[in-house]
Amino acid sequence: MSALFEGVTASRAIAATAVALLYLALCAYWLRPIWRRRPTVDAMAPSTTLIAYATQTGYAQQVASQTARSLAVAGQDVRIASIADLALDDLRKLERALFVVSTTGEGDAPDPAAAFVRNVLGYSADLPALRYGLLALGDREYDNFCAFGHQLDRWLKHQGARSLFDIVEVDNGDEGALRHWQHNLSLMFDAPDLPDWEAPTYERWRLTKRALMNPGSAGDPCFFIELTPLDSTGMHWNAGDIAEIDPGNSHLTQQRHPHREYSIASIPSDGAIHLVVRQMRRPHGELGLGSGWLTQSAAVGDEVALRVRSNPNFHLPQGDAPLVLVGNGTGIAGLRALLKARIERGHRNNWLLFGERNAAYDAFFSDEIASWERDGWLTCVDRIYSRDQAERRYVQHRLAERSTQIKEWVDRGAYIYVCGSLEGMAPGVNAALAAALGEGALEELAASGRYRRDVY
Repeated sequence: MSALFEGVTASRAIAATAVALLYLALCAYWLRPIWRRRPTVDAMAPSTTLIAYATQTGYAQQVASQTARSLAVAGQDVRIASIADLALDDLRKLERALFVVSTTGEGDAPDPAAAFVRNVLGYSADLPALRYGLLALGDREYDNFCAFGHQLDRWLKHQGARSLFDIVEVDNGDEGALRHWQHNLSLMFDAPDLPDWEAPTYERWRLTKRALMNPGSAGDPCFFIELTPLDSTGMHWNAGDIAEIDPGNSHLTQQRHPHREYSIASIPSDGAIHLVVRQMRRPHGELGLGSGWLTQSAAVGDEVALRVRSNPNFHLPQGDAPLVLVGNGTGIAGLRALLKARIERGHRNNWLLFGERNAAYDAFFSDEIASWERDGWLTCVDRIYSRDQAERRYVQHRLAERSTQIKEWVDRGAYIYVCGSLEGMAPGVNAALAAALGEGALEELAASGRYRRDVY
């Protein structure tokens, strides 16, 4: 009986060993392609874009893969990798990267990124050649929303890396935020025809007014656009939100165009969405898809497919804290909506600093701004026109001159909002604010929501 038992036990042991070996062999077989696909930064050309993901559930990897497919269709050379596979030396060799990262628990990095946090974020590196974009996935129900994404963003900036655009936050897979990511990709990679991943559901609006705002300007023509909804239920948005336009109403045809984004320059009580749209031209001179549609192709009275994308990072604070509004060019649109909302709430202590080319041609909404200043809604107004003197002067130069006043306003609890050009204006303003307040203080303002940007 014992011999029989020993034989059975031995047989079971042999069978178990065989099953284990078979399992390991299958794992090795299926993992082999992944090991072969693992990108090595050494082998990447300077023009290659690395797309790195940090995922807990697989969603960040899915978004990273979709990003890679879109850019590949647009003719970009891309590589995709888990952030767990990146070392400090790898980042030093990169010139362009996109990061798609999740946050787990109460603000932690995903488990597979633990070694990256320890071995990379725990050290310093010199990364002046790196340009990057960052998509942060999270859940606003948690206090530390997108915390790992912001941690990575801060670390990259401290190492001298330059962002292609401001960090994009995604709350629970929000489709609008993902479309904004796609919009930024189309701009940064010069791929204006990059299609949306999913067709958005547009609402029906009508183009009711169009007027040239800067006749005679040295800059490209800029138009005031008014759109009214065909259904009154469309009159819901917050100052700071974005209008997504379907150029040519292409959602009705087989040839679907990617959407275009514009800062809303009005509030619901105005009864319409107002936009400030500058004509953009492609390399061969033809008008851009979105600006061409709104400023020329569509006739006044035509329908326009539109949907509003909530932009909570640019919404007003709840209280009546002082507000410093900084911008240039078409950035006046977002600042105008914020000012209108402040006035509607009865909140004064507003300071506007705005830059354009020439006072004679580019003084957007000058009568309105003058009336707000006269009536006490604007405590301070600084308008800077870069070409009205021999030396070019921009809004960041005025900020530097006003550093003492900026610090006083911030000490009184002021919020700072910046809207306009990502290139030139935004980094110049950031440098002027950092010089006035200190880099650490400016970072604390951003982390607490008192320094907000809508730049493009």
